[in-house]
Order: sequence, then structure tokens, then C-alpha cells
Amino acid sequence: MSGKADFRQDGDTLRFAGELSLARIGDLPDRLEAVGGGVQRLDLSGVQRIDTVGAWIVHRFAARNDAAIEGLDADAQVLFDQVVAADRPSAPRPPSPSPFNRVLGEIGDATVIAFRTLHGLLGFLGATTLAFVNVVRHPGRFRYNATVQRFEVVGVAALGIVGLMSFLIGIVIAQQGAVQLRQFGAEAFTINLVGRITLRELGVLMTAIMVAGRSGSAFAAQLGTMKLTEEIDAMRTIGVSPMEALVLPRTIAVVVMMPLLGFYASMVAIIGGGLLAWAQLGIPPVTYIQRIREVVPITDLYVGLIKAPVFGAIIAIAGCFQGMQVESDAEQVGLRTTSAVVQAIFLVIVLDAFFAVFFTWVGWN
Repeated sequence: MSGKADFRQDGDTLRFAGELSLARIGDLPDRLEAVGGGVQRLDLSGVQRIDTVGAWIVHRFAARNDAAIEGLDADAQVLFDQVVAADRPSAPRPPSPSPFNRVLGEIGDATVIAFRTLHGLLGFLGATTLAFVNVVRHPGRFRYNATVQRFEVVGVAALGIVGLMSFLIGIVIAQQGAVQLRQFGAEAFTINLVGRITLRELGVLMTAIMVAGRSGSAFAAQLGTMKLTEEIDAMRTIGVSPMEALVLPRTIAVVVMMPLLGFYASMVAIIGGGLLAWAQLGIPPVTYIQRIREVVPITDLYVGLIKAPVFGAIIAIAGCFQGMQVESDAEQVGLRTTSAVVQAIFLVIVLDAFFAVFFTWVGWN
């Protein structure tokens, strides 16, 4: 018959009986505290039932007196072994690494993440290329309406902000260039500065940065939300390829619209610089345009138009890739959107530096 937990001392042995459980433990802990030394064995063969609390009390007494435990059946022994395994000291907080190790670890983690992201981007670029090849082989699968809609969102809707930004940049370049060149009596070369730097570099580069912040982030947020709501999984279930239906129209739209936006931005920047030159330097618009035609080689326009679609592809791939990586919750959408913009701008600037070296090497300088 079950009874209250009890024990009796037989020389150097404590013999337990009854139930060593939370409900029947009673004042057993206090009575064990009153037991003197000299206990070498704990006999649990008379115990009818034991739970985690009883096992812990017995283990603590045995550890304090360095006593052996006997008489456990197989199930009780498994429970007791688990209690013993759980009895380990734990620090309230892990030891703080040294500043050098912490910085080194953060650099290592950032490097690993960067290489994994680069690997993922290359794989996503390959998947997009395969989707484009499949659409070329089967034109009926091309999403005309979706692509035209992206033309409007990426290109037409961006004309205002891109034009305003370019106009102000043209004014700033002309004003700062005139201030510096005036020291040498060479204000007329402000036209050279505005014409070449806008057509060759800043027109396309600033447009790419604006498109990355405007359209790249939108792509990541849109696809991330669709991934979160399982719309993309539903598309796969009904046999629709997300790469062909979602990624390819966005990529084509950005690749096609970037040269047009870049050329438009360059022209607006040149107009802004011309107005500043007319107002501050007294250079008439006719003279300004004639000077632009004389000093700006056609290769500068080619350089900008060659770089623009490459920048557009990078922006679209980065935005769509990050959107497709959303997994768990809404916070991931925000994080991936931020990552899309940062990665797109970083890669655009890196590629712009590569193009600068390459075109100088081939003689387009």
C-alpha cells in the first residue's frame, strides 16, 4: 500500500520506504538535513514510487555525503540518471569575449554572409537567365501585361523624381565647378565638366541609385509579402513559374528602362548646368549647347548607355532575390528590403568602378 515517504537509519545505510513524490514527500528534506555523518549507502529498494522531486532530494543528500545509491529498478534508474545529468553548474551569463575576438568574429561572420549572398545572387541570376531562355523558346508564356505595367511603374512614374534630382545635380556641378575654375580664370571649362561627368558617370549612376531605392525596394517588399502569404507557393502548385511570372517582367522592365532614364537624367542635368552657366557665368544657351557638342565625345554617351542596362539587371536581381528569401515573419520583409537596396547600390558602385577602368583601358576616356 502506498504511504508517506520515510526512511530509517541502519548503521551506515539509510533505507527509504513509501512514495518519494511531491505529493507524499512531507518533511523528508528537513529530516534528512538532521541526519549526521557516516552514511555510506542509500537503499531505495523499499520505495514504491519516485518522481523528479524525490530523485533530486535523494541525489542531493547522496552527493553531500558521498554515499552510494542502491535498489533502484530500471525505470527509476533512468529518471535518477537524468536528474544527475541535469545537476551541473551554469553561469548566469556567458563570459564576454575580448574586444579583439569579438571584432574578429563579426568580421568573419560578415565575410561568410557576403560570400553566401554572392553565391545566392549568382544562382538567382542563372535561374533568371534560364527563365528568359524558356520564355524565348515559348513566347506564349511571356507576361506582356505584367511587363508593360512594370515599364510604367519603373520608368514613367520615376520621370519626376529622376528629373528633379538630375536638374539639381547639374546645377550643383556647374556652380561648384565654376567656383573652383574661377581661381584659374577658366570658368568656360565648366561646360566641359558638366557635359562629360553627367553623360559618362553621374547621369546613369545617380539614376541607378534612385531606381534601386525606389524600384529595387518595391520588388523586395512585393515578393517578400507574396512569399509570406504563400502566394508564390500557390503559384508553383498550379504550375506557374514564379521566375517567369514575377521576376522576369520586373527584370526586363528595369533593364529596358534604365538606358532611357539614364539618358533622360543626363539631358536634364545638362539643362540645369546650362541654366546656371547662363545665370552666373553669362554663357548664352546657344553657346553652351555648341560647346557641349564640341567637347563631349560621342563615346561618353555610349559609355553611359552600355552601363545602364547592366546596372538595371543588378538592381532587379538584387531586389527580387532578397524578396524571395523572406521566410518567417513581417520583420523579414523589412530586413530583406533594406538588404536589397544596400546590395544593389553597393554592386552598382563596384561595377561602375570596373567600367571606369575597363573603358579607360580600351581608350574611351
